[in-house]
Amino acid sequence: MADNQSLLKRKNDATPRGVGVMAPFFIDRAENSELWDIEGRRYIDFAGGIAVLNTGHRHPKVTAAVAAQLEKFSHTCYQVVPYESYVTLAEKINKLTPGSHAKKTAFFSTGAEAVENTIKIARAATGRSGVIAFSGGFHGRTMMGMALTGKVVPYKVGFGPFPAEIFHAPYPCELHGVSVQDSLDAINVLFKASIDPKRVAAIILEPVQGEGGFYAAPAELMRALRKICDDHGILLIADEVQTGFARTGKLFAMEHYDVLPDLMTMAKSMAGGFTLAAVCGRAEIMDAPAPGGLGGTYAGNPLAIAAAHAVIDVIQEEKLTERANWIGQQVKETLNGLKASVPQIADIRGLGGMIAVEFNKAGTHEPDADFTKRVQQIALEKGLILLTCGVYANVVRFLMPLTIQENVLNEGLQVLAAAMKEAQ
Repeated sequence: MADNQSLLKRKNDATPRGVGVMAPFFIDRAENSELWDIEGRRYIDFAGGIAVLNTGHRHPKVTAAVAAQLEKFSHTCYQVVPYESYVTLAEKINKLTPGSHAKKTAFFSTGAEAVENTIKIARAATGRSGVIAFSGGFHGRTMMGMALTGKVVPYKVGFGPFPAEIFHAPYPCELHGVSVQDSLDAINVLFKASIDPKRVAAIILEPVQGEGGFYAAPAELMRALRKICDDHGILLIADEVQTGFARTGKLFAMEHYDVLPDLMTMAKSMAGGFTLAAVCGRAEIMDAPAPGGLGGTYAGNPLAIAAAHAVIDVIQEEKLTERANWIGQQVKETLNGLKASVPQIADIRGLGGMIAVEFNKAGTHEPDADFTKRVQQIALEKGLILLTCGVYANVVRFLMPLTIQENVLNEGLQVLAAAMKEAQ
């Protein structure tokens, strides 16, 4: 069997550098919240495949559902020969998403694909073309996804020009001196200087920014956006690709707010590691595109659909929304306990199990990306996988499986504490 060093050389020779890879080792196997590399070393996974594994690696119920489906058929293309499991999952999503209004759901393969299609749907429904997104937001690596994304490095460098009539407003963040009113004022300036609100099809935002730094949208912002949309006939899109399926202590993050979106995107933990995404929205809006306008060869793959049915069952049976809140509390308690000995800690925040810690240079308001990177690297050397994020690359985000064993969670938090102290 190859070792990590030889495989790294082969990877560098055979694959492009644009596909950035964090870990200097290769996985052999995984179980729940742990994985082992090809040399037999164990790692605790606080990354979850970037928020894909809320139900853990290889959950038995998910694995069994996919195996059972594989015995029947693996592909027909839903648009050629449909299957009941797609329809049943759409019915579930329509029922589980916020709001009692009539909804419809279409399935795709990736979060970026869901975002692309929600913009298509919004434009078809409104007859308008403009879209407003937010700084720090992440909506994918496709051309429209990049255009909507509010972070240049590394996602947009060298890839322009991007689709037209995409505008950005600052996302509110008290830590960085941006208030809700600042954001709303910026949208008003867009309406005065850049685009007539009657040409805006949609406003899109993540209820909790993912790549942007795990900043939760203030309730005041969400209410104001809903009013702006209602006043001008604009659709409100909630991008729940990273926040969905129990991560924030609710099945969907929009359940934390007292307003409803017109459209929602979802993916990542929806199918426990299998490629599935969805757009769910008001029935009349979802029906705007003509037949054939939506779809995709692999959209709604039957193996992934089977996995998603199992994921929903696991979330309900194992009470993962409640467990997300408990996990988040454990992480926050650990981080708060480190404040006295780690002066770089500038902020600890999050909803449910979607927690982040932001680092500044000690005694200043200057983001400390170098310290953040050291924490990540030292933790990895000690067997803990962490992800960083944030516009300034100074945030560590926690996306461990919500099924993580208590003893493994505690072990990982101890490694985290040691890494933060050693990184100083």
